[in-house]
Amino acid sequence: MMRSSLSRWGLGALALAGLAAALAEPALAQAPAATPPKPNSGDTAFVLFSSYLVLLMVIPGLALFYGGLVRAKNMLSVLTQVFVIVALVSIIYVTYGYSLSFTSGGGLNSFVGGFSKAFLMGVDGNSTAATFSNGVVIPEYAYILFQMTFACITPALIVGAFAERVKFSALLLFTVLWVTFIYFPMAHMVWYWAGPDAIADAVKAVAAAGTDAAAKAAAEAKLAEVKADAGLLFSWGALDFAGGTVVHINAGIAGLVGCIVIGKRIGYGKELMPPHSLVMTLIGGALLWVGWFGFNAGSNLEANGTAAMAAINTYVATGAATLSWLFVEWAAKGKPSLLGAVSGAIAGLVAVTPAAGFAGPMGAIVLGLVAGGVCFIFCSTVKNAFGYDDTLDVFGIHCVGGIIGAIATGILVNTALGGAGIPDYETKPGELAVGAYEFGTAVWAQLKAVLFTIAWSGIGSFILFKIVDVIVGLRVTADREREGLDLAEHGERAYNL
Repeated sequence: MMRSSLSRWGLGALALAGLAAALAEPALAQAPAATPPKPNSGDTAFVLFSSYLVLLMVIPGLALFYGGLVRAKNMLSVLTQVFVIVALVSIIYVTYGYSLSFTSGGGLNSFVGGFSKAFLMGVDGNSTAATFSNGVVIPEYAYILFQMTFACITPALIVGAFAERVKFSALLLFTVLWVTFIYFPMAHMVWYWAGPDAIADAVKAVAAAGTDAAAKAAAEAKLAEVKADAGLLFSWGALDFAGGTVVHINAGIAGLVGCIVIGKRIGYGKELMPPHSLVMTLIGGALLWVGWFGFNAGSNLEANGTAAMAAINTYVATGAATLSWLFVEWAAKGKPSLLGAVSGAIAGLVAVTPAAGFAGPMGAIVLGLVAGGVCFIFCSTVKNAFGYDDTLDVFGIHCVGGIIGAIATGILVNTALGGAGIPDYETKPGELAVGAYEFGTAVWAQLKAVLFTIAWSGIGSFILFKIVDVIVGLRVTADREREGLDLAEHGERAYNL
C-alpha cells in the first residue's frame, strides 16, 4: 500500500512537473531574449568609404586649396601645417578625444564626455554604435574612424585665418589645446545622445507599466534619464546634420580670434598679396567638393534614401552658391573670377552642411544662393571695413556660411518646404516618425546653438591663443616672415625651379 501510495504521489508530482513545464514553454516562446542588432555590410562599407572621402578633402584637398591661395614662399608651410595637424589629431582622438566626445560625462555630461573609453578601452571588432534608425548599428571602429576625420579637418580649417605668419610650434600647441577644450566638448554637446533604441525601449516600458502607478513612475523616470543622457545643444533640439556648428562656426570664429590676436601680415593693405597658384586652388577646391559627399552623406551613417538626399543637397547647394558668388562679384567688380567661383563653391558646401539631411533639394538651392552672395559681401566689404587680416577668409566663408546654414536648417527642415521634418522617436516607439513643426521653436533652437558656439569657441580660443603666446610665442619674427615660412620654419622650398 505504502509503495502503491508513494507511486501515486510520485506520478502526481511528475504530472504537476510536466504541467508546469508545459505552461512554462509557451511563456518562454512569447518572450525570447532580445537579439542585439548586427551591422550590415552595406552600411559599414558606406561609412568606411565616407571616412576615406573626408580624409581626401583634407589632404590633399584643403592643403592644396590653401596652398594655392598663399604666396609662393609660404606654400610648403601651409601644406605641412595641414598634413601634420591630421597626423597629430588622429593620435589624440583615439587616445582620449573619442571618449570625451561620445561617452557619458557624469555630472558634466551636458558639456563633455568622460574617460570611460580613453585609449579605446572596451572597444573591439564586435562593438557597435547606434545610427539614426531603430535596430540599425554600425561597427564602433567605423564610427570612430568617421568621427576622427571631422576632428582632424576642423583645426586644419583654422590655419587659413593666420597663414603666412604663425610659428609652427605655436600652431601645434594650439591645436592640442583647442581640440581638447573646444572641439571635443562641442562635438559632445551637439551629437551625443542615447540613441534611438534606448529611447524606444524606455517609451515602451512606460506603456507596458499600464495602470500600475509605481511601475509607471519608475518607467517615466527611466525615460527622463535616457533623454537627459545627451549633450547640451542636442537637448535643446538643435539640428546639425554634418557639422555646421561643430566644424564650421567653431573653426571660423576661432580663426577670426586668431588673426586678430596674432595681427596683420607685414605689408597687409599696402602691398599686393595675390594667390600664387589658382590652378592649385582649383584642384584643392574640386577635391573638397568631391570629399564633401563623404562629409555630408556619410553623416547619415546608413546607406539609404536620406544619405542620397544629403548627397543631392550637397551637389546643388554648391552649384547655386558658385553661381551666386560669381554673379554678385561680376556685378560688383566687373569681372567673374575663378577665385570667386571656387570660393562660392566652398561657401555653398559649408552652408548646406548642417541642413544636408534635413532640407529638400529646392531648399538647398535657395540656401546656396543666399550663402554665395552673403559670404562674398563678408569676404570683401565687411572684411575691408573692419580691417582684420583673415588671410584665406576662414571667418567670411566658414563662420558666416555656417551661421546661415545653421539658422536656415530650422526653416528648411519643415516638410511643407520639402524638408525631412523634425525627428521623433517617441510617438511611434521603435521607428523614426516626423514630429510636429513649429517655426519659432525650431529657429530659436538653431539660433541658441549658433550664439552658444560663437561664445564657447570665441572666448575659449582667445584664452588658448594667449596661453600659447606666453609659452612659445605665436608669431614668427619680422625677418622670418619676410623670408617666408617655407625656409624660415621648415628649411625647404615648395618649388626649386
